[in-house]
Amino acid sequence: MSTNAKAESSAAERSTLTPPNLRSLIGWLASEPPETQREFLDTLGEGALTALPYLFEAWALDHQLPPEGDWRTWVIMGGRGAGKTRAGSEWVRSMVEGSRATQPGRAKRVALIGETYDQAREVMVFGDSGILACSSPDRRPTWVATRRTLVWPNGAEATVFSGNDPEALRGPQFDAAWVDELAKWRKPQEAWDMLQFGLRLGDDPRAVVTTTPRNVAILKSLLERSSTVTTHAPTEANAANLATSFLEEVKTRYAGTRLGRQELDGVLLDEEEGALWSLARIEAARVQDVPVLDRIVVAVDPPVTGHKGSDECGIVVVGAVTKGEPKDWCAYVLEDASVSASSPTVWAEAAINALKTWEADKIVAKVNQGGDLVETVIRQIDPLVPYKSVRATRGKAARAEPVAALYDQGRVSPVNPWSMVSPGAFSPTSPAPGSRAFRWVWRPLRTATGQVFRSHKAAGCAVSPARL
Repeated sequence: MSTNAKAESSAAERSTLTPPNLRSLIGWLASEPPETQREFLDTLGEGALTALPYLFEAWALDHQLPPEGDWRTWVIMGGRGAGKTRAGSEWVRSMVEGSRATQPGRAKRVALIGETYDQAREVMVFGDSGILACSSPDRRPTWVATRRTLVWPNGAEATVFSGNDPEALRGPQFDAAWVDELAKWRKPQEAWDMLQFGLRLGDDPRAVVTTTPRNVAILKSLLERSSTVTTHAPTEANAANLATSFLEEVKTRYAGTRLGRQELDGVLLDEEEGALWSLARIEAARVQDVPVLDRIVVAVDPPVTGHKGSDECGIVVVGAVTKGEPKDWCAYVLEDASVSASSPTVWAEAAINALKTWEADKIVAKVNQGGDLVETVIRQIDPLVPYKSVRATRGKAARAEPVAALYDQGRVSPVNPWSMVSPGAFSPTSPAPGSRAFRWVWRPLRTATGQVFRSHKAAGCAVSPARL
């Protein structure tokens, strides 16, 4: 059994799942006829009506409420926008607030730990679903910027920490902690360990972890512990509080993909962190025949130097079918015409030969490392060659994710006998510029497919070049 499967199995009886169609009490009320709504509201006094917006139990979905029983850590995993931050804020409120504004609650000293100090402050404290936004006027804490601390009317305090600064957690002690996006931290194990040493006040110190699932050791280890309970929900569970256009866009782009399973369904994937591709996945997409293509592009990623030890010059030919709805557009990787340790003249000739062989529309070259010299070299061989330059402005992993999503959706296919490389080459965390893994990030979709789709304008195109 895999590590993730063990983690899920050990927590199965201690977890709560919010299905997409489940509604809160307020959600139910909103769907009822006006007469039913009036009858319900008429039963509430003036004080209850005033307090209703801040009564989270009436608004919460199942995954946003803490499980019953004896636990030390509650992990809330879910898709983007599933309501994790709101759940964390409301849990802190439930811990520090008493029956009246000035009466003590169950916790007096709380740690608020985000990836960075700025993110913790902007999301957990001042965010739209942060503690200040969720608190009623008479119980709203005061932010003391010099101490990075919230202070409640009853004297309870919550101090902001950075998960990337574990040493700051050495010394303070707490009876509650809210940990946000643990799987993103640079030093998650060190920071978590320091928190555990400090989580020692009161009779029952507890922590809540709100995170989008990522396949990292700290999260898998935490889920396997008997003292951990979990709740989970996909993005769609909180659809009533999300923009319809947002849901339509992300589902169109990522539904059925690895990234979609993680970021929308909130599923902890049993794959190496960052491995957006696998050899098996790409081999499964391979096709023998190619339909009539609407556009063909030759994408070039020149190396910095041109001697024996130089990086490979990536040259890939990609064609696309752009008929019908944008969601049905597909790309085909036609040829890997890359050349190794070559002079600029050699790789320029190879690119032009590929253009002529496939009767392509243009050459598209990445010019981050060559600038105008790339075009100069190509035009020295053929002054009339159709040419366009592009420049990468984001990191490899950021550029890889939309590409991998389109592979997962079956919208990009390598064509036999296009050669493949080892599975290890398909992690965006390691490839060197010019390597085949890097070319599969840049050329097949962002450079090539983005360009083959560029001439076909369509509103709401899921693979608009500007978005890739």
